[in-house]
Amino acid sequence: MKKKDLEFFKKLLTERLENLLSEASQTVSGMTGEIANFPDPTDRASLEADRNFMLRIRDRERKLIVKIREALGRIDTGTYGICDTCGSEISIKRLKARPVTTQCIDCKTREEAMENALGI
Repeated sequence: MKKKDLEFFKKLLTERLENLLSEASQTVSGMTGEIANFPDPTDRASLEADRNFMLRIRDRERKLIVKIREALGRIDTGTYGICDTCGSEISIKRLKARPVTTQCIDCKTREEAMENALGI
């Protein structure tokens, strides 16, 4: 992969990481504030449902943060853009769509087909 492409992906991944970390800290500070006392159980249930939904989103983002850090590590070690399964180069188009990917489209397609066949 060209140095220019690696710099592009490093910048993209770093920006995404910073945004996710900023949102996570905002969520933590927002959830540690005072909880309103709702006399209506429906209002309380709605608040709890919203908080649970927000926590699920943040959990998905936490997993993405780990993947972004791993991708940045691969850039540093020179293995970014190389398929973990077959060792071929991952296309720039695929990396732009999913910068944290570790597999080329062919290997990922085969993996998903196998998962669907096994019902995983």
